[in-house]
Amino acid sequence: MLRGLVITIILLLVVGIAGYAVFNNYYNSMLEPVDETAVEQYTLVEIPSGASTEIIAYILEGENLIRDERIFRLYVRRHNLGQGFMAGNYRLSPSMSLKQIVDIIQAGESYAETLWFTIPEGFTVENMAIRLEEQGLVDGERFLELCRQASAGTIEEFPMLAGADNPGIEYQLEGYLFPDTYEVYPDAGEEYIINMMLRRMEQVLNEINYNDRIREMGLSLHELLTIASLIERETRVDHERETVASVIYNRMEIGQRLQIDATVQYVLEEQKEFLLYKDLEILSPYNTYLVDGLPPGPIASPGRASISAALNPEQTDYFYYNYKYDGTGEHYFSRTFAEHLQNVNRAEANIQ
Repeated sequence: MLRGLVITIILLLVVGIAGYAVFNNYYNSMLEPVDETAVEQYTLVEIPSGASTEIIAYILEGENLIRDERIFRLYVRRHNLGQGFMAGNYRLSPSMSLKQIVDIIQAGESYAETLWFTIPEGFTVENMAIRLEEQGLVDGERFLELCRQASAGTIEEFPMLAGADNPGIEYQLEGYLFPDTYEVYPDAGEEYIINMMLRRMEQVLNEINYNDRIREMGLSLHELLTIASLIERETRVDHERETVASVIYNRMEIGQRLQIDATVQYVLEEQKEFLLYKDLEILSPYNTYLVDGLPPGPIASPGRASISAALNPEQTDYFYYNYKYDGTGEHYFSRTFAEHLQNVNRAEANIQ
């Protein structure tokens, strides 16, 4: 009889061990991803405020993100995690393991939709403020206030702004916010967006190794970006940027006024297709028909191509250019004022 009891106990132990092994294998298999290959498939799952472990497990299994809601509940109890789950929207994938999913919800790594915005080359900070406010990303007035005068903290973080303090500057950050396409959270705010655009400008400048070149040219970064902004606003086709740059440098070299229409447009309340003679008489430090040399600062945000053109102007003997008005977006370039007048007549003929 004793022998029979021992055999029974041994059999029960064997069955128990075997049963535990089977359960443990099942438990571990239920922790695996539902579909390891679905790495680019995501489901946005809402975990309601105050949801219990049972409700969360039910939601996740219903979305085909976990294999067995009972194993989810057991895993949470084993690791004493139930009290730490946070409500929110979570971007989860069937390729995630149960542990990964639990960790994300436990950490409160909720998902927020991002927005994209694009700032074209040649935009002013006022153009940016309008566009960003229309997209609900900034308060336009607050954005312009931050652009008008950089804070000490911003200058410390971005030393390139140290030279952007010439008298007469309208916006200290004009020309320093790089035009590009950006991705942000809807609540990013004005300071975050400004810093992101400043950081992108810093990155682009470093990529083109501007420092050595401006030392060779005897320019400051502020002067470089000012010239680049003039090129940006004066050109419509890429292959002319270096040529327009040559005209600017040629005039600067002999002390001839730049007489760039875009600098006048910058101070007008509304952009005009054709400037009038009275527009050229506007009293402003930006009016290069009246002031010598460069305006106090950039008149727009230059793109990479215009910055590169300012660093690498074509070697020409041109001192004038005027728009062709023939649909090509190109200019006539002239060496002398007499040639320039002839090209003005050619352009007027194109308009007719």
